[in-house]
Amino acid sequence: MRKLFVNSIAALTVAFTSLAAQAEPEHYEIDPAHSFIQFKVSHLGFAWLLGRFNEFEGNFTYDPENAENSQIEVTINTASIDSNHSERDRHLRNEDFLHVSRYPEARFVSTAFQPNGDGTATLEGELTLHGTTLPITIQVSEVGAGEDPWGGYRRGFEGTVELQRADFGIDYDLGEEAEVVELYLSVEGIRQD
Repeated sequence: MRKLFVNSIAALTVAFTSLAAQAEPEHYEIDPAHSFIQFKVSHLGFAWLLGRFNEFEGNFTYDPENAENSQIEVTINTASIDSNHSERDRHLRNEDFLHVSRYPEARFVSTAFQPNGDGTATLEGELTLHGTTLPITIQVSEVGAGEDPWGGYRRGFEGTVELQRADFGIDYDLGEEAEVVELYLSVEGIRQD
């Protein structure tokens, strides 16, 4: 009887320890080689100008048991803007647009994460761009999660948001069609055990 009791206590201890481990939030470092911050803006209403930021870093915490406790921080090197045209990129870096000598970084810090129960969520936070900090809302979808071939564990999300350039003090006249910039974000993180 004593042996059965001890074995039962041991089994319960293992079960509770396992549950406690599952309930822990997961911490991820963003993998910049497999993550992208891209933008799209209309060119005179005739076509789309696409580009990206090549250098950024950040981390996120994901809580599988209580996803609403999840959070993310990302810092972008604004001088790393790349629209596939060097002369245009020089213009985008100057005071007409990003003014990277004065504002070398853009930063997003989340303030709320609201899952919808279907793999999508609403991510709210504050974006600091061009010296202005404003709240933004990003519509997010989980892409996937699991073990990678190198023994690590990864989790990925994608999201989109539209920004009014003038709200951030970037009001260089490109025509009415170019007032809105759409951002597409694809973030893959490596879990830090």
